[in-house]
Amino acid sequence: MLSASDIVKKYISFFEARGHKQIANAPLVPINDPTTLFTSSGMQPLVPYLLGEKHQQGTRLVNIQNSFRAQDIEEVGDNRHTTFFRMMGNWSLGDYFKKEQLPWIFEFLTDKEVGLGLDPKRLYVTVFAGNNQIPKDTESIEIWKEVFSKAGIDAKEGERIFSYDVEKNWWSRSGVPEKMPTGEPGGPDSEVFYDFEDESIHTKSPWKNDSCHVNCDCGRYIEIANSVFMQYQKQPDGSFKELPKRNVDFGGGLERFLLVTEHQQDVFQTSLFSPIIKKIEEITSSPYGKSTNAMRIIADHLVAAVFIINAGVEPSKTEQGYILRRLIRRSYDNIMKLHGENILPTYRIFEAIVEQYKNTDPELVKNYEKIKNTILEEANTYKITVSRAKKFIDTKYKKTGDELMGVKEISAEDAFTLYTTQGLSPAQIESLGYSFDKQAFAQKMEEHQKISKAGADKKFRGGLADHSERTIMGHTATHLLHQALRDVLGKQVHQTGSNITTERVRFDFNYDKRLTDVQIKQVEDIVNQKIKANLPVHFELIDTKEAHKMGAIGLFMDTYGDKSKIYFIGPSTSSGLKKEDAYSIEFCGGPHVDFTGVLKSVKIIRQENLGKNQKRIYAIVQGN
Repeated sequence: MLSASDIVKKYISFFEARGHKQIANAPLVPINDPTTLFTSSGMQPLVPYLLGEKHQQGTRLVNIQNSFRAQDIEEVGDNRHTTFFRMMGNWSLGDYFKKEQLPWIFEFLTDKEVGLGLDPKRLYVTVFAGNNQIPKDTESIEIWKEVFSKAGIDAKEGERIFSYDVEKNWWSRSGVPEKMPTGEPGGPDSEVFYDFEDESIHTKSPWKNDSCHVNCDCGRYIEIANSVFMQYQKQPDGSFKELPKRNVDFGGGLERFLLVTEHQQDVFQTSLFSPIIKKIEEITSSPYGKSTNAMRIIADHLVAAVFIINAGVEPSKTEQGYILRRLIRRSYDNIMKLHGENILPTYRIFEAIVEQYKNTDPELVKNYEKIKNTILEEANTYKITVSRAKKFIDTKYKKTGDELMGVKEISAEDAFTLYTTQGLSPAQIESLGYSFDKQAFAQKMEEHQKISKAGADKKFRGGLADHSERTIMGHTATHLLHQALRDVLGKQVHQTGSNITTERVRFDFNYDKRLTDVQIKQVEDIVNQKIKANLPVHFELIDTKEAHKMGAIGLFMDTYGDKSKIYFIGPSTSSGLKKEDAYSIEFCGGPHVDFTGVLKSVKIIRQENLGKNQKRIYAIVQGN
């Protein structure tokens, strides 16, 4: 039986044999991209190349990308959804297209020697039905008919091949065409589904009263592969034009490949997750079959938490830290429901997770103590929060003296206050023994979500990276700030994070003291001197080892491939200096301005202490 590691090796080898170069796994927390909290797909870091920029490793690429989708948190609990997953991807950047991609994917899925060896009779495919702007994908239909025919299957439309609208068979990071921002690429896709051939799955599902179909949500058919044909770009008037070069963007979840290879209907019972589930059973003294939903949530959320902490995130009230906190607390909601309040033994679940993933992600072993301590500290904080909640309720509902009212029901307003101020979920509030009007609570939640929805949707879903003029200036400003901080504070200083918007630049770095007013002024002066000098900014594709020798700095330097994109600021062409003498040499994907003079000035407006020798500064960039 194939293991997860076996599938990874087979997939990479399959596409390398067809001229693809393996690219590095991009960071789970994107660098300098304020439009999204996490890397949610393999294509996310490749948007510039899908739009036409030349990739340093060629036109045929393959990789395995660690991904996280916050919008799937509420879906976890069924037989197939996970928030964290490994996306297996291959790309054609203006090279091959449908006639190569679809037969290759079918071969990988069905061939026993080079692929997964699935029974082709269990496979069904879907294509784009077309709309008033973009035609039906008849080309893919004809290719699929031929592919299945070679496998001895008469693939008819409506029996083996099915057409769906934009809700099912159109792909962009923002969803359907009308939700796509101007400039975003997208296109029709063709999905492959595996049929478990078990009608009871549908009859036991929430969709049992509807007719089952290939793209049904009941779980009988599992989507395992999606070939996106990136050939269109959204225009300012809402229309679509074809990209100069047509691209292929394929994604297939490793966890689902393992699911169907083992012919296991429950992803949490595959060889990847089952040891984690067994550890949860041991700790809680409860069988999986009796606590299925709770154990799926625990396993998924703690796996995601392990990887998010490994990416450098700490629990907090905002952004990535908020998602991490939500995952940990929701997992402990379910742990305490099964096991009580003794959380210490749960570290054995983290051990099981690291053991399962260490072959593909060895850095988890190195960072295990940090991961364990972060989760346990947050769990303990959560216990204190629960205690405060009890005190809040008891104090508010006291009758006289120390006598408490007999009723256990609290107002929806108070329940919502506990949710928004203490982070207590409705399930946790109920577990404390308090009842409230769920409909009134839901209405308050809906009002709350409407207020935050516009910004949150964009971040949680993952939109197109902002390439506006002011944001591009912000990218260049971070390079100048990075080097200026090293000039003033020492070469041991390095960037640990950043966030760039059209309004300001946020820059995180390691340092053990608060910057003095004199130091801030020194950093500003250096940056503004380099702006005044109007130094040229350019990038080159350089051997990664050579870039290190050259002194290139930047986040996640060890995640790049054989060649890296290195941005140089300076020296001026008239100075006679070599590129090695540039003021700033940094690993970066871009984009940047052509000359520093495009930035009129940079002003540091405040600093924050992030704890554990971590500092943050905010700066405003003025442009010409």
